[in-house]
Amino acid sequence: MDINNTHMIGEVIQLAIAPIFLLVGTGSFLNVMSGRLGRVVDRVRTLEDMLEAGETGEERRRHVEELRFLSRRMSYANRAIVFCSASALFICLVVALLFLSEIVGGSLEIGVAALFILSVLCLILGLIQFLIEISVATKSLRVRNELLQHSD
Repeated sequence: MDINNTHMIGEVIQLAIAPIFLLVGTGSFLNVMSGRLGRVVDRVRTLEDMLEAGETGEERRRHVEELRFLSRRMSYANRAIVFCSASALFICLVVALLFLSEIVGGSLEIGVAALFILSVLCLILGLIQFLIEISVATKSLRVRNELLQHSD
């Protein structure tokens, strides 16, 4: 490899830095969403066990209602994870295409641009799903009045 090729590879590495930062941020977001999803799944399992134990009355009704909210949250969290994972995949393909275009000497700018736009669109969709999941979580959180009232 001559000095010009080394210099060109260095330039490609510099071009690849921005998508790599986006990839790191997307990975961090995936970590957050996976953690949220894990907590929801744990709560679902706890509630299912309580309901299977023969819970009745008002307590059962509240737990079934909570399960409905948790089911919606799981759906939104799963979609957020899918969209953000797709975004991360497209970012990786952008980086690979940058290097491939340098190695082959072809003009792959349209492919790079299209994949980058696709990755950002998937990230946007993932973030929208995340916002909806947060909204559902917030709406489902209610402290019962009888628990707030204390007798002195």
